[in-house]
Amino acid sequence: QVQLVESGGGLVQAGGSLRLSCVASVRTFSRYDMAWFRQAPGKEREFVGSISFSGGRTNYAGSVKGRFTISSDNAKNTANLQMNSLKPEDTAVYYCAAKTGTNGYRYWGQGTQVTVSS
Repeated sequence: QVQLVESGGGLVQAGGSLRLSCVASVRTFSRYDMAWFRQAPGKEREFVGSISFSGGRTNYAGSVKGRFTISSDNAKNTANLQMNSLKPEDTAVYYCAAKTGTNGYRYWGQGTQVTVSS
């Protein structure tokens, strides 16, 4: 059983920063690729970015590239999403997800709200 718990969401002004964290309750965190998704009101869930299990490869949606950074800490079973230069359109519930191998993202956190005011 894999449990993911996000934290760090909140209200921030445009141009500000937030750091989200996702703690995974797993035996071997280093086996998991981790990702962040988000869902804004009335919109479908969208991919934000991911980091490979080795931490060596990251991938970002075009809308956040250059502003958001994903990192992982295997010692703490944690994946982080550093969000800089936030825009009102970044407002959404942010979800952490995990997978192994070529499977789809099977494990999801409960989400954390990020609100960016203009």
